[in-house]
Amino acid sequence: MNREELIKKYDIDIAKLEKEQLKLAKELEIKDKIDFSLADKFGAISTTFLKNKFLCCIIVCNKDYEIIDRAYVLEKVKFPYLAGFRAYRELPIMVMAFNKLKEKPDVFLVPGQGIIHPRLGLASHFSLSVGVPTIGVSNSIIDCKIKGEDILKKEKKVGKVLISKSGSRPMYISPGNLITVKTSYDLCKGFINLPHKKPEPLHLVGRYARDVGKELK
Repeated sequence: MNREELIKKYDIDIAKLEKEQLKLAKELEIKDKIDFSLADKFGAISTTFLKNKFLCCIIVCNKDYEIIDRAYVLEKVKFPYLAGFRAYRELPIMVMAFNKLKEKPDVFLVPGQGIIHPRLGLASHFSLSVGVPTIGVSNSIIDCKIKGEDILKKEKKVGKVLISKSGSRPMYISPGNLITVKTSYDLCKGFINLPHKKPEPLHLVGRYARDVGKELK
């Protein structure tokens, strides 16, 4: 089913959603909410499909990368995949998983875009929903330019490119909310624990998600 057929089937008002995204984007604060050098609890999320349902796994780890809390939610999705509107599909289940945590992290790593999104990335939307600083770690960029390590949107620096090891694909790091570009990049770079490519909290939640997936199957 193509994009137009999905929009018609689910009766989606694209213009209304775009307007909402742009309005919410004005609420973002791209500044460090706390002194992140003192942060000691780090969260990460993994989202995937399992048996026609959406599986969202979430972990919180400490500085030693020991998991101190974790949770998952398996639910049906009520919104189709439409490029640029990922949050409307995944966000409700992500928030459900977050609400199951007893330990709340100082910052969350979200496998999606932050402010490099043309309007409002998944990492930004999630932060506005739960009130926790977020960093977007994405495999792609849209309507942005790369100059050296910097990601530019309308000539403004909105993120940085991180290549964790030789030969690996780049990751596009951008603040979601309540954190700066520099701090987002510095934290993610500090989270690299070779030979793992991804920042360690995302590696840990990916492993947890695989374990949950095997258990549920």
